[in-house]
Amino acid sequence: MGARREVVFAVTERYRTAKRAEKGRILDALCATTGWHRKHAVRALRQHEPARPNGVEAPRERGRKYGATIKDALTALWEASDRVCGKRLKVMIPILLPALEQHGRLQLGLADRDRVLAISAATIDRLLVDVKVAASGGRRRRAGFYSAIRREVPIRTFNDWNSPPPGFCEVDMVAHGGTSVAGSFIQTLTMVDIATGWTECLPLVTRDGSLVVEAMKHAQSLFPWLLRGVDFDNDSAFMNDVVVPWCREQKLEVTRSRAYKKNDQAFVEQKNGAVVRRLMGYGRFDGLETARTMGRLYAAARLYVNFFQPSFKLKEKRREGAKVIKRYHAPLTPYQRALAHPKVTAAVKRRLRDQYRSLDPVGLLDRDSRNPGGTRQSRRRSSCRTGARPATRLHEYRAGGRSDVREDARQDGDGRRTACHAPAPPSAL
Repeated sequence: MGARREVVFAVTERYRTAKRAEKGRILDALCATTGWHRKHAVRALRQHEPARPNGVEAPRERGRKYGATIKDALTALWEASDRVCGKRLKVMIPILLPALEQHGRLQLGLADRDRVLAISAATIDRLLVDVKVAASGGRRRRAGFYSAIRREVPIRTFNDWNSPPPGFCEVDMVAHGGTSVAGSFIQTLTMVDIATGWTECLPLVTRDGSLVVEAMKHAQSLFPWLLRGVDFDNDSAFMNDVVVPWCREQKLEVTRSRAYKKNDQAFVEQKNGAVVRRLMGYGRFDGLETARTMGRLYAAARLYVNFFQPSFKLKEKRREGAKVIKRYHAPLTPYQRALAHPKVTAAVKRRLRDQYRSLDPVGLLDRDSRNPGGTRQSRRRSSCRTGARPATRLHEYRAGGRSDVREDARQDGDGRRTACHAPAPPSAL
């Protein structure tokens, strides 16, 4: 033990004044001589360091390597790079620095220039923290609360469905903000069953997690079968501490699509255009009364879409060289797919058949074109022609009757223009 103490005394002074690399070599030699663990050798050397006059050990402070000059130079380089991140700026410094020096925009000494070229991406980000905060108007960007919830929800892509039973839905929202997303406006919550294509659309007065939960509760009563799972996008209206916990309480499997990959939700994206945009257009809608009007329109449209509108469904897809070949099943309505699906119970099929027999497709299309006061003529159609008779044909309803609801729902009048249709000849339909 005495011999080890003598060895420590012999190297203590040299260890205290040595540089970092030399300290490592001293520790290696000391551990080889004494057989100590490296950490124990460090403690032994520090115990034998000479004490300060007042007996208090001075705090160990790491000297600053990059001063104000380096920070100012990095700020100039960051601005010249169009404010890229530290990892990209690190690669751009050897390109930007000579150019700035050549045009007299930056002058550095030889030592400072070497430090700027050798600086790491992490140090760049650390030195520029307050500069970036000031550049963003004094607002420090913090990690979102919803990102933690989003990370807990597994990802499901388009190819991961593998023919699920009825009850698994893709969920998305359609914004009715017109040409501006400022302020509050109505959103349509669209839910599409993967197996059958059954579609439910519900208007929301605004984007809010509690309203999403209420709409999904209503949708559960509209679907002919129980919901089994929901697939959201990464919208904060879904990825929050209200919607995700509620879905899990209801024993619903919760998944999400990849960010910026709309093909992961191909089913609901198709219905957003074929149902929601086809019915409501691209105008701006807001207000509670407008939402009620949209709800009545969706209530009539859901029966027509689910019982009488056939759609294609992808059967297979393969690639031959640069060509992608797709094969589709024969077009069927969601009602027909539900009757043909083996996982749908006989009671549900019987209830769907009874409901189908009671439906009149033309009556469904015409139901929301009337109000309690009688037939409404479209104001846009009236401005194009006079003396028009009430719409009775299907294509006339698309041109006039349905636009009545859109016209009454539209508050600001900034919707897209629609063509004026000429009168159709009488029909026996």
